[in-house]
Amino acid sequence: MVKALFPGSFDPLTKGHLDIVERASKLFDEVIIGVGTNLSKNYLFDADEKINLIKDATHDLPNASVVKMHGLTVSFMHNVDADVLVRGLRNEKDYLYERDIMQMNMDLASVETIFLLAKPEHQFISSSLLKEIASTGTDISAYVPQNVKRTFDKKLGK
Repeated sequence: MVKALFPGSFDPLTKGHLDIVERASKLFDEVIIGVGTNLSKNYLFDADEKINLIKDATHDLPNASVVKMHGLTVSFMHNVDADVLVRGLRNEKDYLYERDIMQMNMDLASVETIFLLAKPEHQFISSSLLKEIASTGTDISAYVPQNVKRTFDKKLGK
């Protein structure tokens, strides 16, 4: 049985993230979506809100679960007995960033990272871009699951 960890901040969960989870769920016996905190980011949703939104969006994937992640990813992997990391790549910039993290994880704990390339329709979507355009009143429903859109609108007072 191969267990994969898909870590991220997911603020908010996008259709690109959801696509990676769906595809990973077909490749691995179990996919754990680890909701972490990146200290360099400002968040719209707290960890519990993100976990609930992701659980709702992935409810039809029986081999996917969502947990709050803390500490180093490689340490957390061992806590949940994950075998591999899954990361989505949208473009060359993501690749360069993720390549260095992959190598550090390999050096620290011999962790394998599996990269899944974003589909073309998701390559330009980022959570930070969506928060920016949504704050202007622009409709983001094409880029996020409906449950995320509803919660986003409530947060922004729409």
